[in-house]
Amino acid sequence: MTANSQTSAQTPIVSKWDDAVAASLSEPELLLYRSNLLGSDLRVTNFGGGNTSAKVTMRDHLTGEDVQVLWVKGSGGDLGSIKLDGFSTLYMDKLNALKKRYRGLEHEDEMVDYLPHCTFNLNPRAASIDTPLHAYIPKAHVDHMHPDAIIAIAACADSKRLTEVIFGGQLGWLPWQRPGYDLGLKLEALATSQPQLKGIILEGHGLFTWGDTAKSCYEITLEMIRLAEQWLGENVKQPVFGGVKTITLPAEQRAAIAAQLMPALRGRISAGERKLGDFNDSDAVLQFVASNDLAALAALGTSCPDHFLRTKIRPLVLDFDPAKPDVDALLAGLDKALEDYRADYTAYYERCKRANSPAVRDANPVIYLIPGVGMLSFAKDKATARIAGEFYINAINVMRGANGVDKYVGLPEQEAFDIEYWLLEEAKLQRMPKPKSLAGRVALVTGGAGGIGQAVARQLLQEGACVMLTDIDAGALAEAHANLVKVAGKDNVATVQGNITSEKEVEAVLSATALRFGGLDILVSNAGIASAAPLEDTTLEIWQRNQDILVTGYFLVGRGAFRLMKQQKIGGSMVFVASKNGLVASAGASAYCTAKAAEIHLARCIALEGAAVGVRVNVVNPDAVIRGSRIWDGKWKEERAASNKIDSDNIEEFYRQRSMLKLSVLPEDIAEAVYFLASDKSGKSTGNVLNVDAGNAAAFTR
Repeated sequence: MTANSQTSAQTPIVSKWDDAVAASLSEPELLLYRSNLLGSDLRVTNFGGGNTSAKVTMRDHLTGEDVQVLWVKGSGGDLGSIKLDGFSTLYMDKLNALKKRYRGLEHEDEMVDYLPHCTFNLNPRAASIDTPLHAYIPKAHVDHMHPDAIIAIAACADSKRLTEVIFGGQLGWLPWQRPGYDLGLKLEALATSQPQLKGIILEGHGLFTWGDTAKSCYEITLEMIRLAEQWLGENVKQPVFGGVKTITLPAEQRAAIAAQLMPALRGRISAGERKLGDFNDSDAVLQFVASNDLAALAALGTSCPDHFLRTKIRPLVLDFDPAKPDVDALLAGLDKALEDYRADYTAYYERCKRANSPAVRDANPVIYLIPGVGMLSFAKDKATARIAGEFYINAINVMRGANGVDKYVGLPEQEAFDIEYWLLEEAKLQRMPKPKSLAGRVALVTGGAGGIGQAVARQLLQEGACVMLTDIDAGALAEAHANLVKVAGKDNVATVQGNITSEKEVEAVLSATALRFGGLDILVSNAGIASAAPLEDTTLEIWQRNQDILVTGYFLVGRGAFRLMKQQKIGGSMVFVASKNGLVASAGASAYCTAKAAEIHLARCIALEGAAVGVRVNVVNPDAVIRGSRIWDGKWKEERAASNKIDSDNIEEFYRQRSMLKLSVLPEDIAEAVYFLASDKSGKSTGNVLNVDAGNAAAFTR
């Protein structure tokens, strides 16, 4: 849940059903419509959580007869964005026949293996473990949601009685049980024996509702959530989270502390797999981390399995006093805090493991809570880190609601373990696709709005990296961001305006990168200008501008990135985009050539110091990258055309014919070279220069 959704949570949940839209939809399409409406509001269900289903009469392609088919959300996916191909389809008569195969609780998992044999119409979408929870409820339409307000009631110590008080017999209640076949049979028994019920609350977990039509099911779901929200709001008995304990720091200070803390944490938890981070200081988080009950409630862990599968059973609360903010002491205490957390997690594994449990997984925390500052979350990719934080906000909302009216109860430790290390969950993890080559890496690209900058960013994004673009041109940067979001989504690309000749602005860019993604692994120094003038016409202003951007700017960004990479202690890679002119002098361009030569030598100097800490530094030397270049769109094109005594319209053909290979050099060619040097493919290369110039004998390195 984001800060925006926290604000929207103050407004009542209202039906978005449009009869005019629904009138033209088939039953499967109505299920999709209902699902997308439910998934569009994080108060109704969290990202990726919840299930919907419909029992639909369809023509059997084999027999030509009408049969009843269960359409149910398949394994994985998100209700808000699901399409029709995200639903599994199964023969209801075969699902009913499975009851004869059920051998009891100790054989629960084998029932999942039968589900593919029930598939209708060869649908490749795998059925989820929740399929029996929908199949056997004797209603055409079933919703299973995880609303914060409902889970707050489900997680109360007096959950059963409160369910009766709040819903007046409209909802039944079942004690906590891990989702599976047996729970499906119990849902069926309760719904059948009490036909007046509109749904059921499952202790500690969530809400099941049903109806005869897609619309009635949808509106019953919303009605039950509204009743819960209203009752919780009107019956608060005690201060939220036990009242306020600490101050909350101003927003700018919170962000600065998080930006310092995240790379230090990231380096300490990325030994086995590089992690990406997310920072959240929404109102819900700040209220929780400033409260008297922070430590006690955090230690209880989450109640809903959807929550702790994303966040681990409990977070790490860091020792920090915002009234006396000592960031150095906070950083100094990280090793001990992480060591204690890992030991506690390992002990939890040893206490709860079973004979066939998978091996212990990464014992590092996912969620980090800092009093007065906010919440950090780390995971294998940016979206997962962000979503983990949103899930913990769901847990915070549940604890607020439950403790306000009763006493919050977390899921028993053994039950939590049995879900976290469920063999079916392990099988799902093993089916995950192999990570891309730059998965878990964070890249900063300067001059990111230009042709080469965007091509480099696109290449790195396609290889799995997260990319921060910076450029002095705010308008061009916004356009570049819009282009790249289409390639990689909003989680993986971000922008920050900055002037690399300003030490203060460079520090702000690096801080923004750390705050957005957790740290830095790859620097692509690409910001540039070009100028040409005979020596006698080269003014001090022209000379200094080249030095400021191409030398001082590269120094400032390189130094800042080096410091950040050194702090993380997990190495890194820098690639300087220089020029053929750094190796080959050109008449009429002394300021530019000299600055580019200095740029190359600076890279070699940083490579010498970087080797000891695993930071590699290499150079790509382009030549005449004209298409897509903002540099060549302006005065530089005219200057080079005049210098070579040709028409400016013929400039690309001139440079193509000048090359040994008679080829044009494109931004994508530079991007390929940058990717090679930034990635582990060149893991044993540093201090090198790679020419991408279509062949220029004078530029051969010696």
